[in-house]
Amino acid sequence: MHHARQHAETRTRERRHRLAHEAARLMAEGGIRDFHQAKLKAASRLGIHDDASLPRNREIEDALREYQRLFAGEAHVQGLRQRREAALRALDFFRDFSPRLVGPVLEGTADANSAVLLHAHSDDPDALPRFLDEHGIPSESRMRRLRLDRERSLDASVWLFSAEDLSFDVTVLPLDALRQAPLSNVDEKPMRRASLAQLRQLLAEEEIAGYEIDVPR
Repeated sequence: MHHARQHAETRTRERRHRLAHEAARLMAEGGIRDFHQAKLKAASRLGIHDDASLPRNREIEDALREYQRLFAGEAHVQGLRQRREAALRALDFFRDFSPRLVGPVLEGTADANSAVLLHAHSDDPDALPRFLDEHGIPSESRMRRLRLDRERSLDASVWLFSAEDLSFDVTVLPLDALRQAPLSNVDEKPMRRASLAQLRQLLAEEEIAGYEIDVPR
């Protein structure tokens, strides 16, 4: 009985692993942005339909990072570096809004289609669009629902614009959101985020490491 349970658990683990890697491949090659969509498409392709075998979003993100390291190599490293350096300049540009870098550019999973995602902080909802206007930067607005914690959600203004041949996506949050980041749609924990100083340190550490972490052997 114990042996049968162990065997079943091993099979489930193997299926989760296969599904995570297939979902990561679909995200990397097919441009799918949504973890849930990639997970279901992978399950359909592999003919795996039991819920226990569905990987968590964080497992797919780890598999995506591994896939990019193995198959995108130097192009991925350079593209990520370009976006992180552009993010550094953007964090400096928006410094009056206590900005933070979030999302794939920070996590290391950004690809050629990824926007640079920033959070800006202000209790005046018109401050950021006014700032963009003053600097002659054309932008489009959107709304995005974010979960501040397990009980509270927020419909936040998002401003989209292009600079340095890259897309930027800036969400405006109230100042008290600086205390704790909104919840990530990857694992429902507070989002990882980086200030100007933290991103500068990350880039310096990468330079010292000579990209050893990102380049496959």
